[in-house]
Amino acid sequence: MINFDTFTSALELEVIFGGERKGIDVTTSDLNRPGLQFTGYFEFFAYDRLQVIGKAEMNYLLNLEPDIRRERLEQYMSQPMPGIIICRNMQYPLELLEAAQKTGIPLFRSRMVTTKFSQNAITFINRYLAPIVTRHGVLMDVFGVGVMITGESGVGKSECALELVKRGHRLVADDVVEIRKVSDNRLSGESPDTVRHFIEVRGVGLINIKNMFGVGAVINSKSIDLVAHLELWNDAKEYDRLGLNEEFVTILGVKLQRLTIPVRPGRNLAIILEVAASNFRLKSMGYHAAQELDERLNARMNAASED
Repeated sequence: MINFDTFTSALELEVIFGGERKGIDVTTSDLNRPGLQFTGYFEFFAYDRLQVIGKAEMNYLLNLEPDIRRERLEQYMSQPMPGIIICRNMQYPLELLEAAQKTGIPLFRSRMVTTKFSQNAITFINRYLAPIVTRHGVLMDVFGVGVMITGESGVGKSECALELVKRGHRLVADDVVEIRKVSDNRLSGESPDTVRHFIEVRGVGLINIKNMFGVGAVINSKSIDLVAHLELWNDAKEYDRLGLNEEFVTILGVKLQRLTIPVRPGRNLAIILEVAASNFRLKSMGYHAAQELDERLNARMNAASED
């Protein structure tokens, strides 16, 4: 259920009739435009969705005889729908308000055109109802790629983020990342309000990135595309040197590519993450450097064996 005031404020709605104002009981971002219902067809009626009345539906409704209009609206609003939104700031028939008051269904009006309102409503509802989880880490926007930096406490995540900010990239969250599943294959991360724009640097303390580097150094939310896991260098461990064997991690059912980056003195992690983000973009466009080298070597070996 969506908070009533949050719903009206986020979608800039005028409240015509608020009912009990307990909340908007929405379980899906799908919307219903009740054109067929106004004609009297109710066999396949998605009454559990938000109802959006556009110009075509309203004109049809207003052209009905008053008695027929009242009958159709009473039948239409006899189902427990979450709410009705009239778009384009259109005038509405008195029978619609009477039916809303009788059934207790919230009635709203928007100044937006129907298509624009529908887009905003779907985006807002998807975000509000999205599954959410909190993870320890840092989220950065690096060359347009959302890179979530993970690792044990003290491994250097915040220091790496600070260096990336100095190099012109943008901070999303430090220490705590709130992750939402906004679609079947997309995650979005942001910082909790209380610590937004802050970075903790051991020995220095808290730094407000927005105040120190300007508004261009921060961003409130970003899709998570790549996970970079930092760990202290282990001489006994064999690290991937070519990139042929890709590693993945699953968060909220979404599979993300994961890089394990060993940390030791002398390694410039900021540059490594810049290269990782650029390489990720190249892979997304169909170019894979390790596969190209592998193909070259295989072609040369095949040529040698033929000779």
